[in-house]
Amino acid sequence: MNVPKEVKDYCPKCNAHTPHKLKLFKAGTARAMAWGVRQNVRKHKKGYGGKAEFTAIVKKQTKKPAFVAECSACGRKHYRVIPKRMKKVELQAA
Repeated sequence: MNVPKEVKDYCPKCNAHTPHKLKLFKAGTARAMAWGVRQNVRKHKKGYGGKAEFTAIVKKQTKKPAFVAECSACGRKHYRVIPKRMKKVELQAA
């Protein structure tokens, strides 16, 4: 799906609809000391505990695309998620 690079969206700081620049959201690196990472290391990667089996999880094939919208007037950023699952998203100049 093609999404415009710039959209008019509500900015809570300006309290008005202003042009916003869209950028695809990309998650940062996971924290090494986060609880889930520590549990994974303890269960699957430490010691001589034999082969630890992973539970079979069927993952979804697509994601709901998330964008970071930046207000062109004040520079405030907020998330903008399209509530539909899609395999491919492209930002295009509109």
